[in-house]
Amino acid sequence: MQSARKPDKIRTNIPVGVSKMEELSVRPMRRKDRETDEQDARELLSRGQYGVLSTVGADGAPYGVPLNYVHRESEIYFHSAPEGRKVDNLSAGVTSGAQASFCVVGETEVQPEMLTTNYESVIASGEVRELEGEEKRTALRWLVEKYAPDFRQQGEEHIAKAEGRTRVFGLSVRQISGKRRS
Repeated sequence: MQSARKPDKIRTNIPVGVSKMEELSVRPMRRKDRETDEQDARELLSRGQYGVLSTVGADGAPYGVPLNYVHRESEIYFHSAPEGRKVDNLSAGVTSGAQASFCVVGETEVQPEMLTTNYESVIASGEVRELEGEEKRTALRWLVEKYAPDFRQQGEEHIAKAEGRTRVFGLSVRQISGKRRS
């Protein structure tokens, strides 16, 4: 009987209390020459138009979904219908700290003659929590400000009508990395 392949590297210096997400994300970026600093990564996260939220379901199946979002301070806010696969995946771990990854791709330019693409991207990961009350309404207002700044009054009215059938989550950014090729 053949034994299972052992990983190339086993990290034995992970401090006690570090989550699996943090343990997995300590791997350094392979292409250091393309790594952006944290400020550039956060700037792209703030100006991005949409991102892809990646989660894992209770059955272990990965799931990525594109969505609108707003980034403030060290948190990414997004809204959702009351139910669905995204909510199922997040709700399964909300009480114990659901972990998620969020990716934004900014400007891209295909360089066919070079067989490559110029790009900028950021990946953030951390713990997700559900927002309630005024915090929820504030995050919804931030989404209106970002995507419909000329329609704030209509946004307020929509928030008042739809708040009960909308869920809002915040991803607290614990790890962030940016990458650029130009």
